[in-house]
Amino acid sequence: MTTTQARTEPDDAPGTDPHAGTPGAHGSGHGPHGYSAQKDAHLKRLRRIEGQIRGLQRMVDEDVYCIDVLTQVSASTKALQSFALSLLEEHLRHCVAAAAEQGGVELDAKVAEASAAIGRLLRS
Repeated sequence: MTTTQARTEPDDAPGTDPHAGTPGAHGSGHGPHGYSAQKDAHLKRLRRIEGQIRGLQRMVDEDVYCIDVLTQVSASTKALQSFALSLLEEHLRHCVAAAAEQGGVELDAKVAEASAAIGRLLRS
């Protein structure tokens, strides 16, 4: 797939990863991503968040007072947002910084990609 094709196709269309199969690429395919060095810590953090969500299910199942459930929803939401910001920071430091070294179209694409991700985070 060419760079032009990658830039004109929707971001969330299946099978449109412009970096799939590209060695050393920082797309959504396999390879060293900005979070790779912290992968174990990230997985531990996500398991903790998963436990919070399971706790929410139990609370609802046990008819816990709604305000208490909402408090737990807030805590879970904040934990997930914190994880997302950490991941975004690592993406900027690793993937966008690597693209900045290359400059040109690659940099423009990474900045646009990061901007779109920030927009999605702000809407959530």
